[in-house]
Amino acid sequence: MDELLKKKLEIAACKIRMGVIEGTYNARSGHPGGSLSISDLVAYLYFAKMNIYPDKPDEPSRDRFVLSKGHTAPALYAALAEKGFFSKDEIRSLRHIGAMLQGHPCINTPGIDMSSGSLGQGISVACGMALSGKITSDTYKVYTVLGDGEIQEGQVWEAAMFAAHYKLDNLVAVVDNNGLQIDGKVENVMSVYPIADKFESFGWHTIKNVDAHDFESIEKAFDEAESITGQPVVIIMNSVKGKGVSFMENVASWHGAAPNKEQYDQAMAELSAKLKELEG
Repeated sequence: MDELLKKKLEIAACKIRMGVIEGTYNARSGHPGGSLSISDLVAYLYFAKMNIYPDKPDEPSRDRFVLSKGHTAPALYAALAEKGFFSKDEIRSLRHIGAMLQGHPCINTPGIDMSSGSLGQGISVACGMALSGKITSDTYKVYTVLGDGEIQEGQVWEAAMFAAHYKLDNLVAVVDNNGLQIDGKVENVMSVYPIADKFESFGWHTIKNVDAHDFESIEKAFDEAESITGQPVVIIMNSVKGKGVSFMENVASWHGAAPNKEQYDQAMAELSAKLKELEG
């Protein structure tokens, strides 16, 4: 990967993480842990991969993105704000009554392609978008992000069967494999492993052992996905819940809790120091 691009993505990811903390702190609620674990992925998609147009958010030729794990909307909102879809000031009103940015993505928000949050449904909608593109011979790609706990939902596997049957090679799903869900370790609550074998059995091309916090690893995975024809692709990214904030990393309770003032100050100090290092 080009070093200048890598630095740009690292800076974008750090700013996205700061947006996650800013939003959930001001909301006094939210899901910072899973939002932080996908921040590098979202930075890559929005600042290196997808064809999107902040000045024309409904451009028909744009690539589509569906956040199937919709509770991690703070990361998506922060990316959209950084990209210029709306003002960064909106982040501070996250989850407030009447505000643009609610707890889960809403299609009325600039840059949001689909309302999501009911787990399992996002990938189903992404399949519909991809099939539509096939029928109309459009060249856009569809990207969707699922949680590892989310794939306990049966609807995910109905969608997986559908995508393979219709050979949706314009669809790329990413599983954020951070190993934790709201009740603890995924393997203890209801194991979904081995994830790759399951998708392969449904007819998907699988890309595994991807480091969700290394941009070269991420880029290599998406380059491989781009080369696949005749099959949908799933990328299984090994991530750290709460990545980038020391006291949130690998702690399941940050699935549905917001930082208090002391925690907010510590998190922002850590991220600000990281940003200063990157920009220095």
